[in-house]
Amino acid sequence: MAASLDDDLELDNQDYYSLLNVRKEATQDELKASYRRLCMLYHPDKHRDPELKQQAEQLFNQVHQAYEVLSDPQSRAIYDIFGKKGLEVEGWEVVERKRTPAEIREEYERLQRDRDERRLQQRTNPKGTISVGVDATDLFDRYDEDFEEMPGGGLPHVEINKMHISQSIEAPLTNKDTAVLSGSLSTHNGTGGGNINVVVRRVTSAKGWGEVEVGAGDILGPLFGVKVFRNLTARCFLTAQCGVQFSPRGMRPSCSLMTARHLDHNTMGYLQWRWGPNSAMTTSLVRDTKTTHCTLALQLGVLNSYLMMSYQYKFQDEDQTKVKGSLKTGWFGTVVEYGAERKISRHSVLSATVSMGIPQGVTLKIRLSRASQTYLFPIHLTDQLLPSAVFYATVGPLLLYVAVHRTVLLMQESVRRIIEGEESKMGLIILNAWYGKFVTDTSQKQERAQVIDVTVPLQCMVKDSKLCLTEASKVGLPGFYDPCVGEEKSLKLLYQFRGVLHQVLSADCEALRIPKQSHRIDAES
Repeated sequence: MAASLDDDLELDNQDYYSLLNVRKEATQDELKASYRRLCMLYHPDKHRDPELKQQAEQLFNQVHQAYEVLSDPQSRAIYDIFGKKGLEVEGWEVVERKRTPAEIREEYERLQRDRDERRLQQRTNPKGTISVGVDATDLFDRYDEDFEEMPGGGLPHVEINKMHISQSIEAPLTNKDTAVLSGSLSTHNGTGGGNINVVVRRVTSAKGWGEVEVGAGDILGPLFGVKVFRNLTARCFLTAQCGVQFSPRGMRPSCSLMTARHLDHNTMGYLQWRWGPNSAMTTSLVRDTKTTHCTLALQLGVLNSYLMMSYQYKFQDEDQTKVKGSLKTGWFGTVVEYGAERKISRHSVLSATVSMGIPQGVTLKIRLSRASQTYLFPIHLTDQLLPSAVFYATVGPLLLYVAVHRTVLLMQESVRRIIEGEESKMGLIILNAWYGKFVTDTSQKQERAQVIDVTVPLQCMVKDSKLCLTEASKVGLPGFYDPCVGEEKSLKLLYQFRGVLHQVLSADCEALRIPKQSHRIDAES
C-alpha cells in the first residue's frame, strides 16, 4: 500500500482529469462517481500507519481540490483553457458564468493586465501621506458674551487651517541603483508652497550604500545633499549626511553623524550629532520585545533640549492592539501623550492619540494607515489645559470605536444565527452577493467591473427562507439605486436552496423574489 500511495502522489504534477481518472469530456455524474470512489480509497481514517495516513491525507486533499474545480462549469472552462495558472488570477469571482471560451480568454487577459499593474505598483513602492489640520479651539476657548451680539454667534467655528500632501515612488535602475522621486505640498492659514526631490541610491557593497539628493522648492530654494551608510561590525553601523540648502537668506550648510549599536537581542543604542540650523547632540536607548516597546532619549541643543520617555504595550491578539504613552519635557515646556492603535482590516491600521501640554494645549491626533498610504488628522481642541477638552478627546474616539465595533459584532451574530437557522431546514443561504456595474458585453472589455460585496446585508433580510426585494427596499441598502443618479447597475446573487446552487442577475429597479426554480444553475446550463 505504501508503494501505491507513493505512486499516486506523483499525480499531483498531472492534470485534474488524470487525478480523478476521468476523460476530459466527462459529465458531472461521472465526475461525482469518480470523486466518491477516490474519497473512500484515500480517506485518512482508513490508514493506521502514520506515514500512510499522511500520504493519504495529501491525496485526499488533491482529489477534493480537483473536484471543486471541475464540478464548477466556470472554473472548469477556465482550467481547460489556461490550466492551473489561470485559476490563480484574481478577479474570477465577479465574472459572468455565461461565457464562451473566447470571452473567458479576453477576461483572463484583462485580469492578467490588472495583476501586472499591481506588481508594478509594488515594485515602485509608492508611499504617500495626507495630513489635514483642524482648528477646533472654538469649541472650548470661546467666550459666549462676545458672540451673543454677532449674527450666528451661537455656533462654534471649526475650520481646516493647514494641509500637507507628500508622495514618493521608487524606480529600480539596475541591480544596485535605485532612483526615488518625491514631492510635497503644504499650506497653512492660506499660504504655502511645495518642493520636489530626486534621490539616487547605490549599493556599494554588502556592508553599505550611498545616495545623492537634489531638490528644489519655492520656499527654501535648491537643495544638494549626500548620505552614506556603513556597517562597521556585525552589531554596529554608522550613517553620515551633509547637505547645502540655498535660501533667500544665503547658503545654509548642515551635517549629521549617527552611530548605533546592538546592546543585546532586543536593545539598540543611538548617538547622533547634528550641526547646522538646529545643532544638537542626541542619545537614545530603544528596547523592542514581543510585548513592549520602550524609548529613552536625551537631547542637548542651543535651541531645543529635552528628555523623552515612551512606553508601548502590544497585546497578543489578532487585531494587533497597542496602547502607548510618552512624556517629553524641555526648554519648550512639557508634553504628555497617550493613545491606542488597532488593526481594523487586513491592510488598515487606525490609531488615536491625545497630546496635552504647556504651552501647546490639547490636541487629538487620528491616524489611518492603509497599505502604503497614511492619513493624519490632528485636531487642535484648545490652547489651554482644560479638563473638559481632555475628557472629550479621550472618551469621544473610544465611544465611537466601541459603537462601530458593537454594530459590526451584532450584525455578524445576526447573520450567523440566520445562517444556522436556514441550514437546519435546508433553507436559503446567500453565498455571494455583488452589486454594481458588470461588464457583460465583450465590446466593453477594456472597462472594469465596479462592484461591492453586499452578502451580509442581504442575508440579514432573509425571512422564512425567502428574500423579497422591491425598488423601495433596495434603496434602503448601502450603495443601491439612487433615482437622481440613474446609473445602470445590477445585483448578482449566488445562493443555495435545498442544497442546490442558484444564480440570478437583477437590474437596479426590478423587483426580485428568491428562491425560484428558474434560477437553478443546472437548469441554466
